[in-house]
This record gives sequence, C-alpha cells and structure tokens, in this order.
Amino acid sequence: MQFNRQEVSVVRRLRFLTMMLAVVVSSWSFAASQTEPRDGSHDFDFTHGKWHTHITQILDPFDGGTHTVTMDGTKTSMSVWNGRAWLEEIEADGPDGHWEGATFFLYNPKSGQWSQQYIDSASGEFQAPTVGSFKNGRAELYATETYKGENVIVRGVWSDIAADSHRYEIAYSQDGGRTWLTSFKAVLTRLK
Repeated sequence: MQFNRQEVSVVRRLRFLTMMLAVVVSSWSFAASQTEPRDGSHDFDFTHGKWHTHITQILDPFDGGTHTVTMDGTKTSMSVWNGRAWLEEIEADGPDGHWEGATFFLYNPKSGQWSQQYIDSASGEFQAPTVGSFKNGRAELYATETYKGENVIVRGVWSDIAADSHRYEIAYSQDGGRTWLTSFKAVLTRLK
C-alpha cells in the first residue's frame, strides 16, 4: 500500500500529536505523585482538655531499665492558632517531689510535620525539638541529643489514641534506630 504526500503528512502529524499527548498525560501523573503533604494541622486535636497522667520514668534505659520512678499528675492542653499549634502544661508528683514542664507543638504546613519542644521548669531550658508526623493513627517525632555523654536518637510516640485516652513514650537508640530502649512512659486518661 502506498500513501501520497498528503496522507504521509497526516500520519506524521497524528504520530506527533499522539506522542505529545502521551507526554502531557505522563506529566499529569507525575504531578499527581508530587502532591502537597496531607493537611495534618489538626492531628493533635485529640489532646485538648485536662488529662490524668500516670508516668513511669526509666532512669537507666541503657543499663537494664530496672530503676524506675512513677509519678501521677495532670496534663492540660490548649490549642493555639486554630489547632496549628498546641501548648501543654504538665504537673506531677512522685517520690522525688513535684515536677512541672511545658511542651509547645507547632505544625509546618509546607513539610506536613509537627515539631515538639519541651521546657522543664527546673532548668528553664528548651530541649532540642523533635520533628515528625502522624501515620495510621500514630505519631512519631525524632531528634538527636546527648544522653549521659553519648549521642543518641530520641523518638517520641503517641499511640493507642482514643477519645478519652492515649499513650506517650520516649525511647532512645544508640545504634541508628535499629533498636529502641524506652526511657519515659505516660498513660493518659481524660478528666474533662
């Protein structure tokens, strides 16, 4: 079968248009895969209100974890900037006396991540911020810090989140995150 010049020209144009259409469609799917992070600005809304907190602090997580201190107290959490930030106040009593601290959480809409910064009332100093996000009903925020002279990775985890309860744990890793040793556990139940 032979084509005249006009037919060949039409076939070439159709091929060109088909290739261009394929490029446009593939760029749409690439753009769709490069979407903005999900809006997690209300991930911490479950913390609003006043909570009873039962705390277990493991004093020797790298040396067997046998020395612990327990405390009971309250955590009060309020939203700032319509839930894009949160302020927590914590008070607890244990065998070593009264403990107070505060935590500030801030949501970054560009990264889709939260940062958490803790302040202990006794030292008046901010700890290094942890940063992370929520996935499948669980939050994990990470940082590096020095613990008893060693650089470690620290991980804060919020889990078992329900309307009237949740858990919070801090764990350390000396091996780049392959293994974790818990140093702090809080079981929280809503008071109001």
